Amino acid sequence: MRILVIGSGAREHALVWKLVQSQRVTQVYAAPGNPGMLPYAECVPLGATQYQELATFAEQQHIDLTIVGPEVPLVDGIVDIFQQRGLATFGPNAAGAALEGSKAFAKEVLTAAGIPTAQHHTFTSATAAFTYLEEHGAPVVVKADGNAAGKGAIVALDMATAHDAVKQMLVERVFGAAGDSVVIEDYLQGDEIGATAICHGTHYLPLTLSQDHKRAHDGDEGLNTGGMGVFAPLSFVPPEQETSIWRTIIAATLQALKQRGILFTGVLYSNIMLTERGPMVLEHNTRFGDPETQAFMLLMREDLLNVLNFAEVMPVKQETLWHPGSAVSLTLASGGYPGTYRTGIPISGIEDANQLEGVQVFHAGTTLRDGQLVTAGGRVLSVVARGATLPEAVQKVYEAVKYIHFEGMHYRKDIAKRDLHIK
Repeated sequence: MRILVIGSGAREHALVWKLVQSQRVTQVYAAPGNPGMLPYAECVPLGATQYQELATFAEQQHIDLTIVGPEVPLVDGIVDIFQQRGLATFGPNAAGAALEGSKAFAKEVLTAAGIPTAQHHTFTSATAAFTYLEEHGAPVVVKADGNAAGKGAIVALDMATAHDAVKQMLVERVFGAAGDSVVIEDYLQGDEIGATAICHGTHYLPLTLSQDHKRAHDGDEGLNTGGMGVFAPLSFVPPEQETSIWRTIIAATLQALKQRGILFTGVLYSNIMLTERGPMVLEHNTRFGDPETQAFMLLMREDLLNVLNFAEVMPVKQETLWHPGSAVSLTLASGGYPGTYRTGIPISGIEDANQLEGVQVFHAGTTLRDGQLVTAGGRVLSVVARGATLPEAVQKVYEAVKYIHFEGMHYRKDIAKRDLHIK
């Protein structure tokens, strides 16, 4: 098979890395790709939002399957465009991707279906939002309705922060059109986890639960980021609770979409809070998570093509889906991220880190300048390790980081702390 992967980050690098291990794959293209993919994929100079050009490329190169990584193309309807031209694509159409593209729509679906989620209200007027805040009080979570690169949700533990969040979104327009409307929801307390499933209509293949570390600094301090690290699976979630999550959240959401005439195909990745009242949905994502995917691909034993097409090929069983043990993904970020940061800084040591057993470094924000690998984004690299146990995976990932260097590099030093029972 000839495969096209759309995207340029560590998530797409991990997908490409896993795909080339399949005996059924003969050629992988990445658009636009990144330098880390060059050893095993052909990078195509097309951006992830050049939809018609990408479809024409897929036709000309006789691509058998296109896998879409980022959320923006999915929300914009790239799958609809490809399908109209008879091109096989993995990912939801625009109607399904609206579950991520619009927080208000997602809340509407969840509430109507009785799927547990925080109480909420949607506003397009700053005045109305401020009035509601005065009546409701803090803490709350203020979310931009549209896509904001993972930074559009502000946890406001006090009224000043809540007012500032509404002002940023509805008055100062810091998130642009994504903040045309905002959702203000009740603040939920508990452990936040992720549940990822491959879906074909109402049929789904559960992958595994994971825990992302969204804050920039240790101890969950600092600003929200696109993700500073993740680990999987989660031993602190009881098996019966995990079973309930798949049934009452994932399956129920797919059924709710079907009732609206939406047959969802692709990845449903749900952020869930384990509260005293049980698991509750924070938000749904309609694509592979980042940095979750990097950990999943190292942990996955099954052919990725079989996983994506689980409804059409021989059954994929949980006992053969994964390698035993755990995987940890650690983000190496530019100095200043998620705020202002420099780019073009030389990177060294990746090859040495990749020599360690059970370790793989995926490129998130890199580029080549005169033959030198340099930084090109806020999240620069994902260092991933798999171990027979979680402590072993954690030890491996931090050992690998010692080999890598670029000026200003920073990363969290407490990944997987929750499951390691470290105080």
